[in-house]
Amino acid sequence: MGFNKYEKQFYVYINTNIRNTVLYTGVTNNLLNRNSQHKEKNSKLSFTAKYNVDKLVYYEFFEDVSYAISREKQIKNLLRRKKIDLINTLNPKWKDLAEEL
Repeated sequence: MGFNKYEKQFYVYINTNIRNTVLYTGVTNNLLNRNSQHKEKNSKLSFTAKYNVDKLVYYEFFEDVSYAISREKQIKNLLRRKKIDLINTLNPKWKDLAEEL
């Protein structure tokens, strides 16, 4: 039985710190697990651990990993203002969306 790339779920997400001053964009196939890793600071030397970037404020869902990776690159290349606009469309209060998942 072969691997079907459409059986997985992929997410592009933006995390921030408690003051909403640092933005981090990533891609994962397990949003809750990945967010837990950010909160637990598993990799102490990582960017997200260094800047306490563990609040999930935006995400998009994809069924195809190539689309997710492409979207991640697109978001990473946006100006900060455009990223903020993107977050505000989904989450104008900048709540931690992981608490609702």
